[in-house]
Amino acid sequence: MDERDTPERALRRMQWMEQVQRGDDDAYRALLDDIAPSLAAFLRSRAPAADLEDVYQEVLLAVHRVRHTYDPRRPFEPWLFAIARFVAVSYFRRQTRVRREVLVDVAPEVAVGDDGPGRHQIAEALRGLSPTEREAIRLLQVEGLSFEQAAARMGTTPGAAKVRGHRAYKAFRRLLGA
Repeated sequence: MDERDTPERALRRMQWMEQVQRGDDDAYRALLDDIAPSLAAFLRSRAPAADLEDVYQEVLLAVHRVRHTYDPRRPFEPWLFAIARFVAVSYFRRQTRVRREVLVDVAPEVAVGDDGPGRHQIAEALRGLSPTEREAIRLLQVEGLSFEQAAARMGTTPGAAKVRGHRAYKAFRRLLGA
């Protein structure tokens, strides 16, 4: 926090924020001008210089979005710095995720199917299903159709397609021994 922060200044910030909640643009401008040095110092200790302005702007946007949550009977600074801390942490988590992605010029090849023992077991279980059960699994799981779309292809209602799908899954699990 800024060394110039005093109890009087804290009280003035509380009053400004209360006025901001009532829609006073001049109070909003005065509050933002007043908190700028303290907020920048707070963020400087938590963010690299290259990201400081972005994080600062995100904090101001967050304060604007949640300004209605401020309780004018409570101190303003803990509310502000809790938001700033949350925004900074969220910002750097997003940046870390983005930096872990590896961009490539050519997309990797599609994986080739597994010829392991599981494939044989699945083929056997599918052969053990009735033709309507196999059709339900093919339409709903392999082709990924909705119940409405599958019902149209099966020549039935969406409710009946759901029932067929459920019965097919149940029989398939039983045949797999699951």
